[in-house]
Amino acid sequence: MAPSSVVVTLDRPDNISLIKMNEQNPESARFHEKQKAASPKQFTWVLLLKLQRLLACIPWAATSTWAALGSIKKRVASSDPEDPRYRGRLYMFIKAFLALSLIALVVETFAYFKNWDLSLVNVYHPWEVESLVQWCYMSWMSSRTDYLAPFIAALSRFCVVLFMIQSLDRLVQCLGWFWIKFMKVRPVLERDDCGDVEDDGMSFYPMVLVQIPMCNEKEVYEQSIGAACQLDWPKDRFLVQQARWSFVNKDENLLTRLQNINLCFHFEVEQQVNGHFLNFFGFNGTAGVWRIKALEDSGGWLERTTVEDMDIAVRAHLHGWKFIFLNDVRVLCELPESYEAYKKQQHRWHSGPMQLFRLCLPAILTSKISGWKKANLIFLFFLLRKLVLPFYSFTLFCIILPLTMFIPEAELPAWVICYVPIVMSILNILPAPKSFPFLVPYLLFENTMSVTKFNAMISGLFQLGSAYEWVVTKKTGRASESDLISLAERESKNQGEEKIQRRLSESGLEMLEKLNEHRVPVVRKRNRIYRKELALACLLLTAAARSLLSAHGIHFYYLLFQGMSFLVVGLDLIGEQVS
Repeated sequence: MAPSSVVVTLDRPDNISLIKMNEQNPESARFHEKQKAASPKQFTWVLLLKLQRLLACIPWAATSTWAALGSIKKRVASSDPEDPRYRGRLYMFIKAFLALSLIALVVETFAYFKNWDLSLVNVYHPWEVESLVQWCYMSWMSSRTDYLAPFIAALSRFCVVLFMIQSLDRLVQCLGWFWIKFMKVRPVLERDDCGDVEDDGMSFYPMVLVQIPMCNEKEVYEQSIGAACQLDWPKDRFLVQQARWSFVNKDENLLTRLQNINLCFHFEVEQQVNGHFLNFFGFNGTAGVWRIKALEDSGGWLERTTVEDMDIAVRAHLHGWKFIFLNDVRVLCELPESYEAYKKQQHRWHSGPMQLFRLCLPAILTSKISGWKKANLIFLFFLLRKLVLPFYSFTLFCIILPLTMFIPEAELPAWVICYVPIVMSILNILPAPKSFPFLVPYLLFENTMSVTKFNAMISGLFQLGSAYEWVVTKKTGRASESDLISLAERESKNQGEEKIQRRLSESGLEMLEKLNEHRVPVVRKRNRIYRKELALACLLLTAAARSLLSAHGIHFYYLLFQGMSFLVVGLDLIGEQVS
């Protein structure tokens, strides 16, 4: 038998395009037969190997899930309960909504696995369905299409319109901020009003009032009084100045990082743009210099709301006083490091403006300021930024969105729940460019805080619950990073000296007894659990499970991550952790 031959056909010298084998070779035929026979076996082995790996992951997943549930149970058991005043009727509404969602999820899951297609069944002929359960499900589908879907769709369109108006306002503010940065605009002292400050005459200096508002703030009173004592300023004339805050603990934890994004935008964009174009912005209560005459003309400090700083600013604006914002002057400040302190601060900051709006509306309408300034105060300053923002944020993303998963006829488009919020979040982060890695956590956290802001807005507008409760934001007394380092070195040095003294003494027991006599008992604090946030977490995760049945892409992922965000906040796993 002649040896087998191989014929190679070359289209080009440098490229082999075809290889032909002599199929008359019996060895080659047997090789192909063995290869064909081995392919199914190899495929089976690959499937078995993958199945083995999958089965090996099941115990790990079960163990991890059990450990996570155990950690959650331990956190719930060891946490302090939330103050009932911060729950109220909204919590009851969320629980009822959650119960209905769970029932709907069970029914929808049962219908999904039964492959019910009742779109062609006549609702007026119940004998056409196979069982009473199918008839109930068919009736639900008919009623939601005819009654619920139009109402939910109308409400969602209303919230979307508010959302777009607020987004447009945010965009206009950012454009004004870009113009100020590009033109390098800075406040200029008018010589006709204030004279020459270098002159020795006392009449060329404005008369101002510096106040130190404090209430049981033992951690920072020494720093505040010391800073006030170092001021050297004669009194004459007037000038209203409000400086921005700079935070010494912005990198302490995730909570302070997210707060820094919000407040950087507030000062860098909102306050600076409003101060430049309108000569007005909401006074924050600190880092401001007031002319005494401005306070006297405005009626002085009043205790009628929990935002007395904003109150005096609005009344001064109605009396014609102008505000100047100095963005390059910064005052050291602290951010609340625990979610409990931050939640109470935000409750006060969003209930107080609604109290003030109810009280100031008649004075705004009858004031002598221009119509444009009246419209700015009523529609932009109060309604859009203080009322509309928390209303649509909570209603649209925490109520309507999960509801549309069970009423798909009113489903929200992807640009409403994803693209526009991401663009707005990018605009918010622009004044703090180092915070861009926290874009998604910031977006989720802002929607999570909407329940607190919405509840505070409603309580302030209608004087419900704890609307008039004034809680001092907890501070630790930090001044700057260098001060913290020196303080740590000083404490370690003192501890070292104390150890040396103990070694030199005949007996350290006497010193130990003296320390125990003067030792103040430490109250062990615990993290809290927040039931509204936990209920909303369960609601959003239930809606995410329903969207998974409908093969929703972006809706499912948004609901899943937003639900996890509510779960983290509800278990108080963000911010400062205590024993």
